[in-house]
Amino acid sequence: MTKKRVQNRVNNNVKKKKWILPTVIVGVVVLVMIFILLIGLIISVSSQYAGSDSSKRFGKANVVKIQLDGAITMGANSASVFGSSGTSSDWVVEQIKMANEDSLIKGIIFEINSPGGTVVASKEIVDAIKETKKPTASYIREVGASGAYWAASATDYIVADELSITGSIGVIGSYLNFGGLLENYNITYERLIAGHLKDAGSPYKEMTSEEKQIIQSKINIMYDYFVDDVSQNRNISREKMEEIATGMYYLGTEALELNLIDGYGGEDEGKDYISLRLGLESREQINVREYQRKVSFLNSLYGASVSISQSVGRGIASGLSESNNLKIRA
Repeated sequence: MTKKRVQNRVNNNVKKKKWILPTVIVGVVVLVMIFILLIGLIISVSSQYAGSDSSKRFGKANVVKIQLDGAITMGANSASVFGSSGTSSDWVVEQIKMANEDSLIKGIIFEINSPGGTVVASKEIVDAIKETKKPTASYIREVGASGAYWAASATDYIVADELSITGSIGVIGSYLNFGGLLENYNITYERLIAGHLKDAGSPYKEMTSEEKQIIQSKINIMYDYFVDDVSQNRNISREKMEEIATGMYYLGTEALELNLIDGYGGEDEGKDYISLRLGLESREQINVREYQRKVSFLNSLYGASVSISQSVGRGIASGLSESNNLKIRA
């Protein structure tokens, strides 16, 4: 074998080794991801049937617990083996309806850990709570602010930790403005519309004084509705509510003084109230269950992929991909 042929064989072997290592690494990563997805799927499927139903230990459940966790939005959030992102008003309303139709369920407890969300989504939950004829209690864990507090105010009884964040009664409208940035890079915004206010709130131009005035008037209408409703829910005069409803949040200790909550505590105190309303001797007779969303295998995989892609790209892309990115939330 000539020296040249030997050298060629050595070079080929080196090239093969260079390709083998990356291939092995990619294969291991793929196998690990598949393993994680399968484990998550098993947990998700098992939770659909096992749930968190204390009736299996203490007898038939007589109270449902509904969670408001994360930002409140409309529609069904993408559920996956990794859980769901935020709180879907559709799902919360559906749970309330199921509890109303279940003769064994005598009360509803809301566990709240949410900064609020969109105005209509929050209102949908508030309306559903008001429609139920069964006793309701809510407890605020770390935060129950804005739209989430609005939902809590619609329940019969509210407790919170002394240091939890509550209140923040107000409405905010915000949008990104790239007009100056585009101008600096000599990029123009070509405005082709029918109706001179069609692109009000566009991130690609400055708002006119007329646009600001119109949008502010709509935010004021939402604010008045929000304040009026909380005022009625908590039996606080409108004048007093206007002093409270500055948009600032309150700690649990301050909220109690302002009558925004009824006491300190958590789930046990919520059980105490429900048991009192039901004429039971103690909270030990309260058996709590939670409704579980059924997630198919394909939806689980889709939800996982959506969650990952959103966490990576949504924060950067959302403002750039929408012609009108005005966000109004409570």
